[in-house]
Amino acid sequence: MLAVFDKNVAKCPAELQSPAAGSAASALKDGFMAKHFESLHPGSVIVNLGSSGLIAYSLAKQNPLVPRLFAVVDDIFCLFQGHIENVAVLKQQYGLNKAANEVIIVIEAYRTLRDRGPYPPDQVIRDIQGKFAFVLYDSAAKATMFASDADGSVPFFWGTDSDGHLVLSDDTEVVQKVCGKSFAPFPKGCFFTTSGGLRSFEHPLNELKPIPRIDSSGQVCGSNFKVDADAKKESSGMPRVGSSYNWSEHY
Repeated sequence: MLAVFDKNVAKCPAELQSPAAGSAASALKDGFMAKHFESLHPGSVIVNLGSSGLIAYSLAKQNPLVPRLFAVVDDIFCLFQGHIENVAVLKQQYGLNKAANEVIIVIEAYRTLRDRGPYPPDQVIRDIQGKFAFVLYDSAAKATMFASDADGSVPFFWGTDSDGHLVLSDDTEVVQKVCGKSFAPFPKGCFFTTSGGLRSFEHPLNELKPIPRIDSSGQVCGSNFKVDADAKKESSGMPRVGSSYNWSEHY
């Protein structure tokens, strides 16, 4: 799978930018990344998100234990890879029918959160049990959400291209093609939203600190992000439903 987002909808963490970023290219210029992905996966599905970026996926060469799924519901696009163990519980929680699969569950979980659901976003992601990585884009709100399970069971990488676009894929070679050395594995047990940036859903009260990645030649290649046990986030609370501040507008 592949997703490329403009920095207006998904601002890339500065720590992903490698000082040795000379080999990075522009993912969206002249359809570079779309053409490259299609050359690797003939017959792949590529969705142009206009100025916001693109989403692409292929069913070829997938691991049957962590299959890829794609769905669009009410202008919400979602790529999902893996499987959810507590499907029945989540279907009941979100009022979904028996035919709903993992990608539909993620879309409904996001939509419930966006439309002023009763849980904070870290709780929504934490409720999803299994092996997974997903990328979601809400074209109506121009907002993104993506996450990786607590064990990092599904290969999932992110990076930044020469124009500051955020690139995500399950294929490290696809990310390196356009990001050069400015990439890293997406941190396990974490999620990213347009408004909140990168956060841990396992330890939502702790800050994340970047740790530079060094390759075999001694060059910095982006950063890994780890939970800082000594640094706590400031608790601002969550406004109640009906308050003058509608927090759902930021997801």
